[in-house]
Amino acid sequence: MKKLSGVIVPMIAPFDANDEINIAALKQLINFLLDKGINCLYPNGTTGEMYRLSIVERKKIAEVVTEETNGRAPVVIHVGSMRMDETLELAKHAYSIGSDGIGAITPSFFSVNDREMEEYYVAIAKAVPEDFPVYLYNIPQCSANDIKPRIINNIVGRCPNVVGIKYSFVDMMRTFDYLNIKNGEFDVVHGADYLFLSLLVMGCKGTVSGVAGVYPEPFVEVYKAFRDGDLKRGMEYQKIAAKFHKALLGGKNMAYYKEALNRRGVEVGHMRLPQLDLNQWEKESLHRELEMLEEELELDH
Repeated sequence: MKKLSGVIVPMIAPFDANDEINIAALKQLINFLLDKGINCLYPNGTTGEMYRLSIVERKKIAEVVTEETNGRAPVVIHVGSMRMDETLELAKHAYSIGSDGIGAITPSFFSVNDREMEEYYVAIAKAVPEDFPVYLYNIPQCSANDIKPRIINNIVGRCPNVVGIKYSFVDMMRTFDYLNIKNGEFDVVHGADYLFLSLLVMGCKGTVSGVAGVYPEPFVEVYKAFRDGDLKRGMEYQKIAAKFHKALLGGKNMAYYKEALNRRGVEVGHMRLPQLDLNQWEKESLHRELEMLEEELELDH
């Protein structure tokens, strides 16, 4: 069973001039990330503009990422949707194409109670085989629904294939509680990539980092240093990673990610409406800041 660990990239969705999925650019992005040494790919999530994609587009992206990666790294497909039937369809599709697992965001916008939360994830986990990994995805500041450790314990007790959670809210006490689920055998991967090294020391398995989808280099070095037991070197690269995080607004506006990738020669195109691309002033300001950071890390575009 392949699981999420290390530097996990929630992938951008590239669009062409006709606002269709740019398959060539998607393949270029996959190989760019793998060549840079990232550990896992996580397409069709928040960074991939999931709610702005049709179910057909999401299936196509999942197929291309799984096929192009070809076993070089684990591919876990995000399948959460506003509709339950679509979530289950995407989960079954991810299994059918040979991906390595799925993740699913909590129900979004409409409030759910604890019983509804539990049954939601049990239904997803039971839609795929018991040996197919399922990750919960908690980003309450966006979804408006939080999942409590007690409910996760219930889900894990009913569904052995629920192996971990992607947690994208900066609550270290809650993170610690998640790490203690199933006597510490429940994996936590965290979205707070500017705390990557600290989270690894705490016991998290990795970070799910949109910034690493643009500038993988410092994050890859942080993980290498951690595995080597060299925390001093890890902190040096963590500080650089945090600077890139700040420059790219840490996921508050995916247009910054797309502009930076375009600048690096990975032509991912534009944002899908209603979100707009950066204006000329924003682009010039971003390019100046990135150029200085690239010189500090001795990177090419």
